[in-house]
Amino acid sequence: MTTASKSAPLSVWRPIATDTFLVGAPHYPEHVDESYWQRDADRMAAAGFNAVRLAEFAWHIIEPSEGTFNFDLFDRAIDVLGKAGIMTIMCTPTATPPRWLTARYPEVLRIDANGRAMSHGSRQHANLASPVFRAHSKRITKAMADHYRNNPHVIGWQTDNELNTSGSLSYGPVTLIEFQAFLKEKYRTIAALNEAWGGDFWATAYDDFDQVVLPIDYAPAPVGPTHALDYHRFLAFVTARFQHDQVVILRATNPDWFVFHNLGRIEDIDFRGEFSTDLDFLGFDIYPHLYDELQRVGGVGEVQALHLDICRGFTGNFIVPEQQSGFGAQPHISTVTPEPGEMRRMAYTSVARGADGIMFFRWRPAHFGAEIYWMGIIDHDDIPRRRYDEAKQFAGEVTALKDKILGTHVRMDLGIAGSDFDNQEMYRSYPIGMPSPQDDATLLHRYCYRHNIACGFIHPEDDLSKLKALYVPHWPKWTDAWTARIEAFASAGGTVILGGRTGSRDVNNHVIHDTSPGKTLSALAGITVEEFGLLPSIGGDGLVERDGRFGANTVRKKLPATSASRQYELKIGNAQVTAAHLYELLNVAPGTEVIGRWASRFAEGQAAMTSRRVGKGNVIYLGTYLSDALVEVLADQVLAPAGIVPLVADLPAGVETSIRESKHRRLLFILNTLGEAASIGNVPAGKDLLGDGQVRGGKLSLPAYGCSIIELD
Repeated sequence: MTTASKSAPLSVWRPIATDTFLVGAPHYPEHVDESYWQRDADRMAAAGFNAVRLAEFAWHIIEPSEGTFNFDLFDRAIDVLGKAGIMTIMCTPTATPPRWLTARYPEVLRIDANGRAMSHGSRQHANLASPVFRAHSKRITKAMADHYRNNPHVIGWQTDNELNTSGSLSYGPVTLIEFQAFLKEKYRTIAALNEAWGGDFWATAYDDFDQVVLPIDYAPAPVGPTHALDYHRFLAFVTARFQHDQVVILRATNPDWFVFHNLGRIEDIDFRGEFSTDLDFLGFDIYPHLYDELQRVGGVGEVQALHLDICRGFTGNFIVPEQQSGFGAQPHISTVTPEPGEMRRMAYTSVARGADGIMFFRWRPAHFGAEIYWMGIIDHDDIPRRRYDEAKQFAGEVTALKDKILGTHVRMDLGIAGSDFDNQEMYRSYPIGMPSPQDDATLLHRYCYRHNIACGFIHPEDDLSKLKALYVPHWPKWTDAWTARIEAFASAGGTVILGGRTGSRDVNNHVIHDTSPGKTLSALAGITVEEFGLLPSIGGDGLVERDGRFGANTVRKKLPATSASRQYELKIGNAQVTAAHLYELLNVAPGTEVIGRWASRFAEGQAAMTSRRVGKGNVIYLGTYLSDALVEVLADQVLAPAGIVPLVADLPAGVETSIRESKHRRLLFILNTLGEAASIGNVPAGKDLLGDGQVRGGKLSLPAYGCSIIELD
């Protein structure tokens, strides 16, 4: 497997440096009688598994009382698994500190905005900013690392478990002290902080760092946006520092171990910094049916592709430490059960989108606790059924194909600017009623997914040369260095599309003093923004929804606001669409072409969309937000001329495609996400490596949830 010395710089194009495709499952031997262990190991080996993940919630077992360690249970489990050829990934168990720790050191508990301490008996209730908790985290990490230093069956480590998934916010006195120290290090003088935070507004200036408070919203009015931004920068710093404590220990103990983290719900993690550079690669836990139920962005296939493409944009290829296998539930959430063949299909979607390892969650379900109905590969009654058969089939196939899969990256023709922490948090700190950059990007990604266009997320600091076009979804923060990079991309023949309001704030979250989008972007795009205003969503009854927070202002009987009647039409070529969320009126410099104009109300005839030739390419400025209808127009009039076309033409709905490639090979994934057979035409020539379907004369027939990987000629 990989080691730190083999890890390349962060990039969406980075494969994992490995010759092993990890395939296996998270396993909890502590949840079953030891009489099951040998049978479990034998079944895993028969299924073709090569790895398990252990111990992420087992601190109380390993250290039953402070300073007393007992590794016996996991030593025996690792030995049984190792003799069957199953390697172990250990976890630092800090997501669930033992009860003796929180009872003896209650200051480690997170405190909510109302002053309530988190309760022991769940998970992630400890405060990552707490020096006391950090000390205990380092102590348990060192004890475990020292114990397994020379164990031949332990090949790597996962830090913690889904950091911040159950919450990252904390407002107690420990957090306040750490926040003040963070700000003092960042700003050095209180005058610099007051300038950055706009202390002259609402008399919010401080005389000393000891006066700084935590940003509690609506107490009684909103907090300053830079105050909020710096708090989330602090939380990201705290998260990276907490993980760094553990990584330093693991690296020093055995440099041959790989180290990664498994992401869950992504909150307060900055992937462009130490959090990611500390690791050999990222892991991302993917539960497609759960995300589909919670987020409703267009279907189970689309939500899985979206999440994986976002994750790949952080650091490149990844592993999936928790891949949905069956029905999943906690007391307040549940999913549908994947149908026969769907578990395997979802696993191949992960591979198609950049996974260099898959572990099915979980080996067997628990009979007790908050996840008794989170099903595993083996059922509660210890009988292997269709999920085991599918896991076995997948493991055999992917192991046979590992030399073709590993070392490849996912092709992208269209990149969407992503993976920038400040832009995410600047939006959150002051959204002015508009969708987030990610919401906007999701509309474009969904179109590309449904039309089988190679699309993903990429940071402007990454290598843009493999793209044909780049879309920037209304990033409020922009830097001159990024302008230089996208200018070079356009000069070489690329198409850049800048969304409205891009570049409108500076690094301190202040509105810039120059006319938007700022000097360098204005020069590159050949425009300035004369005026902007908000619009309702398509079919919306106003700009914002009232929630009753201000009592007398509550709208008891909802009638449309005046804004609902102010529909702004946008004409691009022969197409006309209704704009959503934003209008901008553009001043156009000589040499810049107007390709879209406002077609209604007072803005009629004024420039809304422009194109400027830059070298061999173009820079397009779009003075509004996306809508489904507008994306259709852009695809026809901007993306297609840039050479962005479907990977396979005229695919039926529900069939998805992706290409993984290197200098030596190209693998076309064609996956049927529906429970009915599909016939595909226009299939490029090549060899079907899976054989789910028959390729004859450019035609492929796939069964329900069928999968095809074609090595292209």
